[in-house]
Amino acid sequence: MSHILQHFSDSASLAEAVAKRWHEALVQRGTGRPFTVALSGGRTPKALYKAFASIAEVGQLDNVHFFWGDERMVPPSDEDSNYKLATVPLFLALKISETQIHRVLTERGEEFAVKQAKSEICRMAELNASGQPVLDLVFLGMGEDGHVASLFPDDQEAIESQAVYRVVTGPNPPSLRITLGYPALAAAREVWVLASGEGKK
Repeated sequence: MSHILQHFSDSASLAEAVAKRWHEALVQRGTGRPFTVALSGGRTPKALYKAFASIAEVGQLDNVHFFWGDERMVPPSDEDSNYKLATVPLFLALKISETQIHRVLTERGEEFAVKQAKSEICRMAELNASGQPVLDLVFLGMGEDGHVASLFPDDQEAIESQAVYRVVTGPNPPSLRITLGYPALAAAREVWVLASGEGKK
């Protein structure tokens, strides 16, 4: 795997540059299959969604399907919901069809939500030899403790697990979450980690 590290002068420049690159990737994509994207929560991804909506056109994302790298076990209308974070700046702004939005059904309980999230992502994405979904693009933020998605440092179970999605308990509220596992992140065609601010150094 190749790795590229890019620096930007501030968080606004980061969001604008990533939005432009994401837009270019979607314009250049083939139309034969769905383009699958896993979204993230946090301040930087929220700025990205706004920047992207300002340059994309309604209809350009007709074959793009959206999933989540992780979601908090809260109602979809809750301020801590990663789904809600993307709704206004991205989905409503670009008139994305509900059939393209595969949110984690947190209101149905942990077991159902995990099973449904796995079923949906494996239905839409190609699968590798290990049965992991091969997403076209995964966006990840990063916490000040170094976690991505809801994969926290020193979580040995996360390192050993082959689950596509699993329930985890994080150190900060809302602590109960559902997250993609490391194998699913590693299977993705591209993973973009967005981090800004002094606390992320």
